[in-house]
Amino acid sequence: MAAPGRVATFRLPPLPTIGEIIKLFRLKAQRQLSQNFLLDLRLTDKIVKQAGELKNAHVCEVGPGPGGITRSILSAGVEQLLLIEKDARFIPGLQMLSEAAPGKVRIVHGDILTYKMEKAFPKHLKKDWEDEPPDIHIIGNLPFSVSTPLIIKWLENVSKKDGPFSYGRTQMTLTFQKEVGERLTANPGGKQRSRLSIMAQHLCSVENCFIIPGQAFVPKPKVDVAVVHFTPLVQPKIQQPFELVEKVVRSVFQFRRKYCFRGLETLFPESGRLKRTEQLMMAANVDPTLRPFQLSMSQFRNLCNTYRKMCDEDPSLFVFNYREELKQKKTRNLLKSTTQPEETEEEDQL
Repeated sequence: MAAPGRVATFRLPPLPTIGEIIKLFRLKAQRQLSQNFLLDLRLTDKIVKQAGELKNAHVCEVGPGPGGITRSILSAGVEQLLLIEKDARFIPGLQMLSEAAPGKVRIVHGDILTYKMEKAFPKHLKKDWEDEPPDIHIIGNLPFSVSTPLIIKWLENVSKKDGPFSYGRTQMTLTFQKEVGERLTANPGGKQRSRLSIMAQHLCSVENCFIIPGQAFVPKPKVDVAVVHFTPLVQPKIQQPFELVEKVVRSVFQFRRKYCFRGLETLFPESGRLKRTEQLMMAANVDPTLRPFQLSMSQFRNLCNTYRKMCDEDPSLFVFNYREELKQKKTRNLLKSTTQPEETEEEDQL
């Protein structure tokens, strides 16, 4: 029995080690799925610690694999743990953990990219966006192949306050390839400053917590791994729809080494392109000779706000697709070049 006035801590019963689980169920990391196992429980404990206070919290772990981080989450005394695992080979090992923590673990065999997170947690946990974050956390050692599309998807959810963020400002603690972690947290002027930097930092407080050396994983990846913590902001730094912000930011970074003017040109159709780009940059008060990575968040905000006004005046502008225009132009040129010689041959015969 727990001592009076003290809450009893949850302890997992003796279990096979993660290495033994891997041998027992003949688990092997699949390179095509960019799987890497983390066996050192001191490191999994350190990852979980970055999430903050998890006592009686509700946690969703993405891609638990053989269950290293899962053990650390359960040892932190969570109320409920939802495990979403795409690879069926890991389910039996996770069920063993579920049996060791009765009533605490729910296992879903599915893909996190399509799983409906709006119904993942009890309704009573919901908080207003302006309040402190809810007692809900997302934690995951993500495969490299899924990490970037997944964080972009979740950032869109943050912007729209849906998915796991329909409960409030749900916090995330996730692993990324070291270079991706550096992009997520890069400051203006930094060599890693990118589209990902702007999309993440305008919506969240982003912290690069620590680096895990590649040799800590099995099999050893060619790169080190960054643990990154996200807390959604009460007010986004750019108050425009996610799709509009992403379109402007993607255009700016399309020609990363050139002046930002060159990328912004791709927002406009060929007829009137130069004039409209000049209008955009002048109204946004942005120096056209700055490189994309040199632009500050406030400059991106000005560009997005000005572009929004231009789209309101000309609704066809937002649906304009630069790549589609290029494609059509190439097709026309190709048709021209294939029909021209035939006409010349006919003239020669005549």
